[in-house]
Amino acid sequence: MLDSIKHFFSKATVQGSKNDHRTTEHDIRVATCALFVEMARIDEKFTPAEVDTILSILKEKYGLSREHAEALLADADKELANSVDLWQFARLINENYSVSEKIEIIETLWQMVYVDGKMDQYEHHLMNKLKNLLRLSHDQLINTKLKVLHSG
Repeated sequence: MLDSIKHFFSKATVQGSKNDHRTTEHDIRVATCALFVEMARIDEKFTPAEVDTILSILKEKYGLSREHAEALLADADKELANSVDLWQFARLINENYSVSEKIEIIETLWQMVYVDGKMDQYEHHLMNKLKNLLRLSHDQLINTKLKVLHSG
């Protein structure tokens, strides 16, 4: 599993567009991390414990140093603050990751939801919103949730 997650974050495609904007590996990591940050602060409290959880995810699962994880978290937080919604992040993820890789993101998000042992209404709403933005089915969302609940 660790190898597949490292592969997931090591993927990078560079795409040109009309204004020659290029999507880099960093952009894709920021997009993914932005979803983690949004989940952590959905209750309008971004606690030190939640920051530590995200940093641990970035370091342990994705092989980043603490310094790189902190920089990525800062970039994701800045991008979220400047965004209108989560679509721009989901678009980058949809363009660059397979269904199985997007399910890995959802699995990580479920782990974040259940860190405290329960899911509140805001987390529930956000998970359903992200399922739609990432073009995943309800079954994929529920199966991933059950996997997380039964592994912990």
